[in-house]
Amino acid sequence: MGQYRDRKIHQIDPQTGAILRTIESNRFVTGVTWIDGELWHGTWEGDESDLRRVDPRTGEVLERLEMPPGVGVSGLESDGGDQFFCGGGKSGKVRAVRRPRRGRATGSGSESPVDSTRLGRISSDKQ
Repeated sequence: MGQYRDRKIHQIDPQTGAILRTIESNRFVTGVTWIDGELWHGTWEGDESDLRRVDPRTGEVLERLEMPPGVGVSGLESDGGDQFFCGGGKSGKVRAVRRPRRGRATGSGSESPVDSTRLGRISSDKQ
């Protein structure tokens, strides 16, 4: 569960509702989803927004999908496959963002080639 203004992600015990673990983010948390054992969360602060894959134990940012300037992420869900669905804030739009394929080299921190079906770019800096 994301806690927006406090910039936290909580793991909640479904039986008791108790907080089992908390991960802190350096940005507002606008959505949280799990897919194939990966924890992803959306951020939006000022005019910048991104999707982040984080280590669920440490909170370390492992990968980022940066949105173009002015594109906000307000909510995050997965289709269980290769797409994320993100709310678009005040735009009222829902955006589909392609999840990076595993096994592709994304550790350079540089921009990856953009295909026309994916919004954003991939980087792996540890912000």
